[in-house]
Amino acid sequence: MSTAPVQPILLPADWRDFWSLTKPRVMSLVIFTGLCGLLAAPVPINPVIGFAAILCIAIGAGGAAALNMWWEADLDAKMKRTANRALPAGRMDRAVARDFGIVLCAGSVLVMGLAVGLLAAAILAFSIFYYAVIYTIWLKPRTPQNIVIGGGAGAFPPMIGWIAATGDITLMPVLLFAIIFFWTPPHFWALALFVETDYAAAGIPMMPVVAGHRSTRRQILIYAVLLLPIALAPFLLGLTHWLYGLSALLLGAAFLILTLRVATFRTPANDADMRAEKRLFAFSIIYLFALFGALVADRFILG
Repeated sequence: MSTAPVQPILLPADWRDFWSLTKPRVMSLVIFTGLCGLLAAPVPINPVIGFAAILCIAIGAGGAAALNMWWEADLDAKMKRTANRALPAGRMDRAVARDFGIVLCAGSVLVMGLAVGLLAAAILAFSIFYYAVIYTIWLKPRTPQNIVIGGGAGAFPPMIGWIAATGDITLMPVLLFAIIFFWTPPHFWALALFVETDYAAAGIPMMPVVAGHRSTRRQILIYAVLLLPIALAPFLLGLTHWLYGLSALLLGAAFLILTLRVATFRTPANDADMRAEKRLFAFSIIYLFALFGALVADRFILG
């Protein structure tokens, strides 16, 4: 009887699969808001330190995303929009994805601490823990409020960017955190409305699955209404100039109009393609990019 070791089957993963583990589309928003937080700070920053900070935010977000995909591989296999990801499709070993995520997370926090500062590193570490453990492992499979509470994970990047520039936490980065926190429910629930069957198949208690469309649409409107004064707060409190204030007002009005269309309950038979929900989801991304872009423009143009 042969005692030769059994050769493991090599899974056909390549660099694109590792790249996809970091959720590049989500990472782009994380990088942008983190950069805006850094640039909006009222102090000059060494470009090398600034680059290190944004790189660490990006790598930390990518590592947390990889850990999210590692943990949710079985759930992803049950959903059409995620079934072809590297892990559920069998192109990568789960342990490899887990170790990849851990290395990225640990490396980003270590470099942030050494190159930028301990406070920024501590907030980055907590944001990773919040997303990978509190949201992914604890909240998401247990409560329809997962997006509401878990929204804090995506709200940390501008705060970290601000801290990297200034070294402390003031009212402004807290407001930037709050903007993303209140933006997150209408953004993700709009998506959940038109991919509800995926979440139901995977057993994830997203709001449309648990509470139904009418309640979800009503809550989307509530958070959009709350978001408008929070987004205007930096201007109303004298922390920004008119350029940001006007942008926040116009963008918020457009966001509310699209939300009102979604909030008007219609049965799936009368709105099978979910056009209003898809428009709101798409605009919500534009909204956040434009709002934070206006914040930076306000800072550099009007001082």
